[in-house]
Amino acid sequence: MSNFPQQPHCLAPAFGGGAAPPPLPSAAGGGQPVRDRKIASAEQLVLDLCEPDLRENALGELSKREIFQDLAPLLWNAYGTIAALLQEIVSIYPFLSPPTLSPGASNRVCNALALLQCVASHPDTRILFLNAHIPLYLYPFLNTTSKTKPFEYLRLTSLGVIGALVKVDDTEVISFLLQTEIIPLCLRTMEMGSELSKTVATFIVQKILLDDVGLRYICATAERFYAVGQVLGSMVTSLAEQPSTRLLKHIIRCYLRLSEHPRACGSLNNCLPNMLKDGSFNNYIDDPTTRHWLQQLLHNVGGINRVANLQGGLDHIIGS
Repeated sequence: MSNFPQQPHCLAPAFGGGAAPPPLPSAAGGGQPVRDRKIASAEQLVLDLCEPDLRENALGELSKREIFQDLAPLLWNAYGTIAALLQEIVSIYPFLSPPTLSPGASNRVCNALALLQCVASHPDTRILFLNAHIPLYLYPFLNTTSKTKPFEYLRLTSLGVIGALVKVDDTEVISFLLQTEIIPLCLRTMEMGSELSKTVATFIVQKILLDDVGLRYICATAERFYAVGQVLGSMVTSLAEQPSTRLLKHIIRCYLRLSEHPRACGSLNNCLPNMLKDGSFNNYIDDPTTRHWLQQLLHNVGGINRVANLQGGLDHIIGS
């Protein structure tokens, strides 16, 4: 991607393929001049992204905060801006294997990812973002195994972009992700990432499961179900040594959703970790919602037990 052509400085429709963003609404009151200056500054910083010598500063300034609510459409429609962000991403691919990514390079590309997260979060640009298959550019970062801070920061920020996509319940988003390798990549992070990256990756899997399309996909084959179940079970075991209420909450919600699928619920009867059944985590669950989820999960799995016992009793009677 180092051979990206330099783009002229204009805000004409480009990568996004749509019309230029509409004029920003005016705010009433004395704060308007300050707002106007902020918007003008943001527009100039967006233009600076296409200048290699100015890009690093522009990335840092724009990623500090969402300067105004329509930053995402501006980023998408500004000529060459998305291409410049993708250039930042692919430029560090050579440093992924062997893992030689420096803290400075990691910070710079994470600033670019933060702007992509802004685009992924905005209702006017989310589907355009998906249609351009931009999430696929992030997958090499999720496929890394180095636990050093530059790589962990890179994984976490990449997960943040995917998390922004799934946060809004949208079957179109889930259907797109299921056509990619997002589930194996999240499972890898759930196994070897930091507590925070594990939490975000588990949240993504949870949101996929909560969609009917996602639940059917994961439960369609034994291989998919057991891949997810094995990682969830391993995480429960590790939480016995290093408890995390936030992570435990997402794990329990994943199990509960799986228990709502008849065939998966039957399998959970055999593979649900005992520590979720014997009260091992009672002292760590102070959230009423999480307690309710765990109780419902045990009720669902217990119902399978009762049906199995009843069926066994009937078979015995009939056989006799």
